[in-house]
Amino acid sequence: MNKIPKALLISDFVCVVLLLVFLLALPSKLFKSPTSFVIEASNGNLLSAAIASDGQWRFPVADSVPVKFKDCIIAFEDKRFYHHIGVDFFAMGRAMKQNLKAKSVVSGGSTLSMQVIRLSRKQDRTLWQKLLEVILAIRLEIKYNKEEIIGLYAANAPFGSNVVGLEAASWRYYGRDAKTLSWGEMATLAVLPNSPSLVHPGKNSGKLIKKRNDLLDKLAKLKYIDQTTANLSKLEPVPGKPLPLPQNAPHLLNRFKAERKKLEVKSTRIASTLDENIQLKVNAIIKRYNNRYRANDINNIAALILNVKTREVVSYAGNIYQPENTDLQSHVDMIKALRSPGSTLKPLLYASMMNDGFILPHTLIADIPTQIAGYSPQNYDLGYDGAIAADRALSRSLNIPAVKMLQQYKYERFYDKLKKIGISTLNQPADHYGLSLILGGSEVTMWDLANTYMGMARTLNHFNTYKGLYNPNDYLQASYIRNNRKDETDHQRNSFLDHGSIWATFNAMEEVMRPGDEGLWEQFSSSQRIAWKTGTSFGFRDAWAVGLTPDYVVCVWVGNADGEGRPGLVGIEAAAPVMFDIFRLLPNGKWFETPATKLKKLKICKQSGYKAGEYCENVTEEMVPVAGEKTAICPYHKLMHLDKTGAYRVTDLCESVANMQHKSWFILPPAMEYYYKIKNSDYKILPPFKNGCDISGGNIVMELIYPKNNATVYIPLELDGTRGKIVVNAAHRNQHSRIYWHIDNEYIATTTNFHQLAISPPPGKHTLTLVDENGERLVQVFTVLDKEKK
Repeated sequence: MNKIPKALLISDFVCVVLLLVFLLALPSKLFKSPTSFVIEASNGNLLSAAIASDGQWRFPVADSVPVKFKDCIIAFEDKRFYHHIGVDFFAMGRAMKQNLKAKSVVSGGSTLSMQVIRLSRKQDRTLWQKLLEVILAIRLEIKYNKEEIIGLYAANAPFGSNVVGLEAASWRYYGRDAKTLSWGEMATLAVLPNSPSLVHPGKNSGKLIKKRNDLLDKLAKLKYIDQTTANLSKLEPVPGKPLPLPQNAPHLLNRFKAERKKLEVKSTRIASTLDENIQLKVNAIIKRYNNRYRANDINNIAALILNVKTREVVSYAGNIYQPENTDLQSHVDMIKALRSPGSTLKPLLYASMMNDGFILPHTLIADIPTQIAGYSPQNYDLGYDGAIAADRALSRSLNIPAVKMLQQYKYERFYDKLKKIGISTLNQPADHYGLSLILGGSEVTMWDLANTYMGMARTLNHFNTYKGLYNPNDYLQASYIRNNRKDETDHQRNSFLDHGSIWATFNAMEEVMRPGDEGLWEQFSSSQRIAWKTGTSFGFRDAWAVGLTPDYVVCVWVGNADGEGRPGLVGIEAAAPVMFDIFRLLPNGKWFETPATKLKKLKICKQSGYKAGEYCENVTEEMVPVAGEKTAICPYHKLMHLDKTGAYRVTDLCESVANMQHKSWFILPPAMEYYYKIKNSDYKILPPFKNGCDISGGNIVMELIYPKNNATVYIPLELDGTRGKIVVNAAHRNQHSRIYWHIDNEYIATTTNFHQLAISPPPGKHTLTLVDENGERLVQVFTVLDKEKK
């Protein structure tokens, strides 16, 4: 067997090594320079862009290069681009001949492929480097197709100043997308990479025009365009001073910068879901209102629109955009900011309580002076209704009924529910927030709030789609990147909130009177049905409005980014008008379909809103959430025993049963009755007992409104330094009754009709005893804090 010659083995090895070097010579990523962050609208137009970290305007490689640019650059730089393998030997030979003749470099002969390699390497052009460019250009042609190569060139060629790439150049010099440029404009840009210094305000315009016109003639000669088009294109002006790039969604751009890694997006450019037309109009709306509100030192405003059906962001205006005025802090994205939600969580409690069988839509809720463990909520109007239907309490955004509801539901349960449906900012334990959770005692972001309401709307929209089942993924957050949604189907029998409860909640939210409409909006057929809620945080620091339809959720926040409160910064006055102006931009649609199979027809007591009991006379049938069947029977209708005249109450100890008449009576507890009868003239108070009737035992005729049993109170000093007083307040069923007041078994006063006293007991624990003229007693305990220990 013949041995293989050693020289042949060495030559084979060298060939293999050279082949490997050739194959591996090209780096996996040609261009490692940082690129600008770019946000495009859903129609492909540029919304916002930020300069790259190296100070260059350099956009990521585009999916496609405009045909005009391809024709221009091929005609100008490499007319045999589609026919060579990276090196045009004919052009190189001609260039060498011209250079030798001129005894200087007058022609390069480089192909576009070779120029891509040169742009990626950025090294001095020695003979060795030129030879290496030839090798790498051939290698480039093996790895990339012609369209990809011209795309790399278009994205990385220098266009003067700090502008790199065709797209950045098009926006910087013409303020438009490259696809919209004319032949004259595109020819101007095509000659710039060859001589980028030609673009200089006030200089070199003559040279630039000549190079452009020569290219236009060449395009006509090569039949890309006719001569008439070339001649007309020569009349177009060349660019002067670079233009600023659009900043129509700057806060979303910054959000994308911060979230790009988490979103697993490789490029610094995204095609967003934003509707350019709506985004521009929303920007104009918030700018108009901001100009008005700044007279009251209210400097910031934000708006967010979500498409319910597609789970996409339609508009993202994180703030006004006035970077030149640093005092306004317009750079802060208020959609991401942690703020007090005011009353915007109340509909979520209303829905949760119906979902879990605690209330029906019109269940009466107490609205009386309340103190719970030292916490005393107040209604916005500082008044009391005594008792009010749950849906009316929601539409009027009353605080005390909301706290009473949360006290019944338990704040720990509500805290867990909020976390499940998308409120991600509850970072403290439930006890940290307590009952203040329902009045804005926590922090939320506009993003979470809008997404939570979108999840509810999606759940209700999908009632028929999922045949009564639920998809927990309906509560996934909206996406602002096109084609980046994940809609895994995982249908379940139960959800965080059922269809019926959501439907009833949206109906209650629809009843709120709109600002400036005085309730007349329903008379116009074009008026859109909107479920909405406003909110105002403590100290007038945040004004909110969130509204929804089956198609859209709109959330608006107004305030100051630094948290400064201002008089008049109220949701209904500052945020709601903005929200309704935004809704007018959106198309009208149908209202939510009634989830009939998730509702149950129940007999409801019309006066109390509870399930009708045996003594409820005015009964109506209503469609309520299925869990309503678990709610309590009406506790306020009781059978009263009256004498023949009906003027007095009696007992079997003072009247024979044969002489009695038995009548159903709607009767509230004394404290609720005290306020309720003021606003409800049809409320009938109980008749007094007939003389001689023993009413002792079990008849609750008095109730202490303030302070409540076991309450802790603090008595402040007056302006003159003297010790102040607290006002104790009681209610009695008989408005003409007399009450004898005692503190610590010491008599202090007597009241008739109007049972209020101003007292100043010393620090410590006290027993307050009330005795009426019939001997009925009410004993309760309260504690006065010591000033030094407060």
